[in-house]
Amino acid sequence: MRKLLVLALVGLVAQLIDGSLGMAYGLTSSTLLLVAGVAPAAASASVHLAEIGTTLAAGFAHWRFGNVDWRVVTRIALPGAIGAFAGATVLSSISTEAAAPWMAGILFTLGAYLLVRFARPLRTDRAGGRLRGRFLSPLGLVAGFVDATGGGGWGPVATPALLVSGRMEPRKVIGSVDTAEFVVAGAASVGFLIGLGTEGFLLPTVAALLIGGLIAAPLAAWLVRIVPAQLLGAAIGGVIVLTNARTLIRSAELDGPVRPALYVLLAAGWLAALVFAVRALRRTRRARAEAANASTAAAAASAAAAGPSADEEVPADLAAMGTSAPR
Repeated sequence: MRKLLVLALVGLVAQLIDGSLGMAYGLTSSTLLLVAGVAPAAASASVHLAEIGTTLAAGFAHWRFGNVDWRVVTRIALPGAIGAFAGATVLSSISTEAAAPWMAGILFTLGAYLLVRFARPLRTDRAGGRLRGRFLSPLGLVAGFVDATGGGGWGPVATPALLVSGRMEPRKVIGSVDTAEFVVAGAASVGFLIGLGTEGFLLPTVAALLIGGLIAAPLAAWLVRIVPAQLLGAAIGGVIVLTNARTLIRSAELDGPVRPALYVLLAAGWLAALVFAVRALRRTRRARAEAANASTAAAAASAAAAGPSADEEVPADLAAMGTSAPR
């Protein structure tokens, strides 16, 4: 029972992170299950089955808050589902010994990407035009395949690519990616069901992750508007890197002073990324404040140059007589 409560808490935290960043539910949950000794295919299968419920709730909540671009959802979801089904089929056919370092390597790479991505200022300007299908379809295909084979990756691949395009508001990127993930999670679950059978799903784990995620989904859709993604992304990236580094180091059979030295190096990199993230967040807020002040000053100067309003002008006949307006 205690283990299930912990898993429910993990599902809640993972959904809060995912709903605020548009990524990391699968990364966080799969990383924990791997550490607990769950086979990679079973971990990914269980997480994706739970995601069917959490992404449905998250998508509905994002839709209610106006965070969804349905054109993007329809063009990225189907290719993502195809990629996820293929990835689930591949992972189901690999032995546990071979899959563990493979899955940890994908999660480690995605965690490192989060560190680098959120240590730099986030792009907020939007370019003109709409995102085309020839960009969205391959993106969905790759993101879906990585998501199923790595136990997570739909958000870390799709969300930054859409943010970098500069053609969508960040909140709509996150809402659209979360909504499309419902289709991706369903396709991955079907692939795992065919490849592993029903015994591949850890139903108590699925239920615990699902309950925690459902509780957090509405709150996460609201938090996306106020939580500083810069710090959250760098923080969760470091956790994922350090946790999966443990599996990779064991697989490489690195012993002696090499192992602690690598952990120290990774921890130092995480700390540096957090420092850079804080600096980038401060610069971004300072730039926004300066832009707002400049806009206010420009508006005031424009109003002053236009002269007094019609309500403030003195009637011409009264001015000519040298009298004042009656009180």
